[in-house]
Amino acid sequence: MTEVSRGWQRPSIYDVAKHAGVSHMTVSRVLNDHPNIRESTRERVLLAIDEMNYTRSSIARALATRRAMRIGVVVDSPVQYGPNSTLRALESAAREVGYAISAFSISEDDESQIDAGVVELVTQGVDALCVIAPRASSLDMLRQQTTGLPTIVIKAEPDATWHTAAVDQRLGAKLAVDHLIGLGHRSIAHLAGPLDWYDAREREQGWREALTSAGLPSGPAINGDWTSDYGYEFGRTFDFGDVTAVFASNDQMALGLTHGLHERGLRVPDDISVVGFDDLPDSRHFLPPLTTVRQDFGALGSLALQLIISAIEGEEGAQHDVIAPILIARASTSAPRA
Repeated sequence: MTEVSRGWQRPSIYDVAKHAGVSHMTVSRVLNDHPNIRESTRERVLLAIDEMNYTRSSIARALATRRAMRIGVVVDSPVQYGPNSTLRALESAAREVGYAISAFSISEDDESQIDAGVVELVTQGVDALCVIAPRASSLDMLRQQTTGLPTIVIKAEPDATWHTAAVDQRLGAKLAVDHLIGLGHRSIAHLAGPLDWYDAREREQGWREALTSAGLPSGPAINGDWTSDYGYEFGRTFDFGDVTAVFASNDQMALGLTHGLHERGLRVPDDISVVGFDDLPDSRHFLPPLTTVRQDFGALGSLALQLIISAIEGEEGAQHDVIAPILIARASTSAPRA
């Protein structure tokens, strides 16, 4: 388990208690001027409050609501851009309203760690759980857990079990493909992500639906692994035939694809137009600058936090909330050559 720390965070009453070496009830008694507290203990608690820059009003709020003012976050595949950006956005939104974040990371090669992650976060006394669950396999493990805590899941597909939130992946894919169709492309391939990933499945479905709506046949779809290396091998070896454009399921694969095309003497966008997904900070500096779909992770973090707080306050009901993505058109797409 790693503590997220991008700047100062307001600690909970439990943090103050730990720092002072006392129980949280002792901190409560000190704040309420309970008479049966040793003076040395009182001074130690007050010193801990001062050293942690903890305001009396914040502690009083935590005591009044009986909350730790801390949210536990289980993050699956945190090295990937989407889960990592979602975590950082949630942490920023939480800090703005006085909540702290404790995060537990699940590696891509061991989704069984989710059991340990949930147990560790629950034992910290968090008020709620947020699960950033891009993969179906990790979420299946979570279904076996019963914590009694309000739980929000960040995933691209609705779920009957939990309240979910996400950027609208299917809409993003449709924006990308509609852009290519509008330029005149009629044979559009899809370099997809791993289909255990909800985002990859939704993006592939959006690609298919956009082609069907335009009366076009689905072009070839190849499942990649999110990496630039996979995109490079695909671009270097794939038989494109009459394909004039590729919608890549993320910017990293689009970058590798462009490199692979260049090595075999094909130019982007003159020979093949390329669209990515995510709008990485460096995408505008690819050669050529990459047309892509931007996800507003800041808005997603704020939405997720609102849902978490609503759940803590007793608002129930399984539903799915989404943030709309935006197409960013750059120089990697153009009309196909006649």
